[in-house]
Amino acid sequence: MRDKVLILNQDFSAIAVCSIQKAFVLVYLDKAETVSNIHDAVLHTISKSYPIPSVIRLQRYVRVPYYGISLSRHNVLRRDNYKCQYCGTIKNLTLDHLVPRSRGGESNWQNLVTACMRCNTRKGNRTPEEAGLKLLSKPKRPSLLSFLQLHVDTHNEEWRTYLGMEV
Repeated sequence: MRDKVLILNQDFSAIAVCSIQKAFVLVYLDKAETVSNIHDAVLHTISKSYPIPSVIRLQRYVRVPYYGISLSRHNVLRRDNYKCQYCGTIKNLTLDHLVPRSRGGESNWQNLVTACMRCNTRKGNRTPEEAGLKLLSKPKRPSLLSFLQLHVDTHNEEWRTYLGMEV
């Protein structure tokens, strides 16, 4: 039961991802309706069987205040797809400040990237250009939609419709 369920607002806009257990409770309490189910998957109770939802829609519109994705080590790694932004490896990952903190670099989305220990050590107290390193992608602040889209590769294809991706 480690699979996730996409939660849609009443207007069918994607607002979150939750566990199957939470989605089942929302549907069971009539706070949400099932839009689509995981094929051939059932949740068994003592006396009944219920289809496991893949996408649910809330019964009432929920105004979701958007504060942005919080800046954290985990979220920077996630944004960079758990790959070194200099060489592309997935081993021994750390965070790197493009402009080193000792030279006035801040900890923000545009200045932090995922780097392997080897590339981070090679870069040292320099900028990537000074160290002869090239970034695979320019760092930017992620959106909620882009973070939800990261779940699509490992989840139901029906999510693509609601996340604004091609089917």
